[in-house]
Amino acid sequence: MPVSFYVNLIQIVVSVSLIAVILLQAKGSGLGGIFGGDSSIYKTRRGVEKTLHHATIGLSALFFGISILSVVVVS
Repeated sequence: MPVSFYVNLIQIVVSVSLIAVILLQAKGSGLGGIFGGDSSIYKTRRGVEKTLHHATIGLSALFFGISILSVVVVS
């Protein structure tokens, strides 16, 4: 199988993982944060929230890198 198949497969797995992590992260925020209700309180991330935050950053950087690699491999 060509390399582009594996790059696309990895990109799909990373994108689904990124979607899952973002949805898990947004689960506890509630509707008050959407309309600015939580803007006056600074909240420190601890434990699982901090891990999800770091995982989101890592997966998004990985997704960006794989996307660039996909463009280079296909071209």
